[in-house]
Amino acid sequence: MIRKAIPSDLDAIYKLTQSCAKAMIAREIYQWNEHYPTRSRFEKDIELQELYVLEEDNRIKGIIVLTELMDDEYIPIKWLTDNQGNLYIHRLAVDPEYWGKGYAQKLMSWAESYAEEKEYQSIRLDTFSQNKRNQSFYETRGYKKLGDIFFPKQSEHPFYCYELVL
Repeated sequence: MIRKAIPSDLDAIYKLTQSCAKAMIAREIYQWNEHYPTRSRFEKDIELQELYVLEEDNRIKGIIVLTELMDDEYIPIKWLTDNQGNLYIHRLAVDPEYWGKGYAQKLMSWAESYAEEKEYQSIRLDTFSQNKRNQSFYETRGYKKLGDIFFPKQSEHPFYCYELVL
């Protein structure tokens, strides 16, 4: 089941993303660190009602943030659609214990259906340039790579912006 996150989910969400960060670092993917994502970021996501959890057997196995707000870092990108009526995806994560079991696919399929139902014109997101698996994941789903942005506190390497026109 995918549902909106609530404040009592915060500990499990933060633990899940810390596990993801450790698992990525073990694979030499330095995408998440002590600067991102923060517990306070998840508190704000919950407050804004933009954070969703995939829960099975009373356990949060994955998360995703859906927002209409475009981050300032995205401004220089030449997007395929106008900068209105877009849905942005952030902080997609699956507990490493469940990697490779289709949970990221479930979350993305759900988000894409949500975007179509709400009649957004596109979905936009970014992924780390050193995370080849994520790039393949999004490109296989039809997302187009459009440009690079930087988050200096996270990495010296760029993040690639992607868009899926609905």
